[in-house]
Parts: sequence; structure tokens; C-alpha cells
Amino acid sequence: MKKIRLALLSGGISSEREVSLNSGRQVFDALDKNRYDIAQYDPKTDLKKLVTDAESIDAALIILHGPFGEDGTVQGLLDLLDIPYQGAGVLGSAIAMNKRVSKKLFETAQIPIPAYFSFSMNDTIDIPEITGALGLPLVVKPACAGSSVGMTIVKNGKDLKAAVDLAFTHDDTILIETYIKGIELTCGVLGNDTLEALPLIEIIPGEGYEFFDYTAKYTAGATREICPARIDEAITKKAQELAVKAHQALYLKGYSRTDMILSGKNLFVLETNTIPGMTATSLYPQSAQAAGLSFTELLDRLIDLAMAEHEKTKLRRSK
Repeated sequence: MKKIRLALLSGGISSEREVSLNSGRQVFDALDKNRYDIAQYDPKTDLKKLVTDAESIDAALIILHGPFGEDGTVQGLLDLLDIPYQGAGVLGSAIAMNKRVSKKLFETAQIPIPAYFSFSMNDTIDIPEITGALGLPLVVKPACAGSSVGMTIVKNGKDLKAAVDLAFTHDDTILIETYIKGIELTCGVLGNDTLEALPLIEIIPGEGYEFFDYTAKYTAGATREICPARIDEAITKKAQELAVKAHQALYLKGYSRTDMILSGKNLFVLETNTIPGMTATSLYPQSAQAAGLSFTELLDRLIDLAMAEHEKTKLRRSK
């Protein structure tokens, strides 16, 4: 069988570069070398080489996180180069990366989300008005960042300005939303036209971590992750339905992972990730494993889905 010539993209120029590089190394190790002839590219240094090599590439696996990788920019380049890639296209990637736009589409689709305000750098932010409308605690975060970078939980109104200033160091638009205390859950979705919701994962940050922040995400042993989540069948089904609904509302393809909070019997969607963490122990591969897919088999499935979706997009090209 002829090998698939695969471009593995990791690294990049976002604040999540190191996470991406680590994921890329583990993905490389897990890929079936009998099936793929793999070339690695770091968009920080290798974009020209990627363009030069494009005609010899059958498919790409994008293991990039944050801006300039997860936001549609690299996806657009690969579209121009006529290279299939896993996951969302330009539109879905850009929408999901922007939490403000995502929330608007979630609202339209009647997906429950925390109450929020959004602000740009030049806006006047009236702290008493915000705390009066949303109460305390509050969550402050950049609109376009991942891995909880620049995110703060504010319990006292006097700390809100510092949290706002921190968020603005990562993006020119921020969100301030009601903090909802509850059980942190995440649900993966897999497929193009036929969607499968994967088993739920329950996330329990360890002592010293108020929420699933950057350190809790990437420090070994800092967080307990239970799959399947210890949630009753009815709520599990509802959460899986919400994950599929969020995936569809953001025009996604291939796969995604939606993060939620369960407060009492009520579920609230926080955000949807179009390129979830892809180390062997990351949340999405854990969930896929519980569904019967090994890490290697999951990567095969994502590449197959990418190549199948690419056949459809060829219709847009001039004959």
C-alpha cells in the first residue's frame, strides 16, 4: 500500500507554542509509520518549505493551538495549497476562536451560556455597573486565546481592573462573564456529516487550583480527569446533545471538544475547541479511548475525515 505523505504542523507563534510542540512530538510517535510518510513543519520557521513541498503532500495534521494556527489562518493557507487537513475550515476555525462571536451563535441556537459582557480596548468599562448586573464572582478572559491564558476569576470588585488589564495583554477584545460554580465537564464530537458524541469527561482541578487553568491543564498530576463522568444518564445525554449542537452552531467539521459547567441540574456551555490538546493523555484522546479508539486509531480517523471532506471542497475550485 502506498504511504500517505503527511505534513505534521506544530509549534507556531502563539502563546501556546510549547504545548503545541509537545503535542506534535506525541502525535508523531503515535502515527502509524507503515501508513504515513511524515514531514514535520513549524509555521514559525517552515512556512516557505511547506509551500514549496505542497504538491508532494497528501494531507496535513494541524497540531497548533491559539491564534495563527487554530483561528483559520493556517487553514486558509492549506486551502490555497489544496492540502486536506483535519477539523474545521476557515469559517468554523475563526468563529470558534473568537469567544464573543461564538457566544452570539450559541445564543441564536438557544444553547445555554453564562451571562456576559464583551469589551474592546477603547470601551469604557464601568466596574460598578458590571458587578451590579452580573454579580460576583466574575470570569475575565481574552476573546481569542486558549488554554485559559490571560483568564482570571474575580471575587472582589476592586480586583476587576487588574484582571481586565491582564486579559487585554493577550487580545484587544475581552469577555467578562458570570462565574458559575459547578462540575467541569467536557465532551468531544467526532465526524463530518454524521456526528458522534464521545463519552463525557469530568475535570477536577487539584488543591491549589481554583479552576482548570493553564498550569492545572499542563502539570502532570495537577488535575483528576474521570471518564466517563460521574453524571446520571439523563444529564450525560443532554451534555452530549449540547456538544453536538455547539459543533453545528459554529459550522465545524471533523472533531471538536466543548467545555461545560454543570450547576445543579443545569448545563452551561463555556466554549468549543476546534483543535483540542492532542497528547496521548489529553482530554479528547482520553474520551476517544473510552469510546474504543486508541490514540493511533483516532489520528487515522481524523486524517480519513480530512481527506473525505476535501473531496467536497474541490467542487469550489475552477475546473
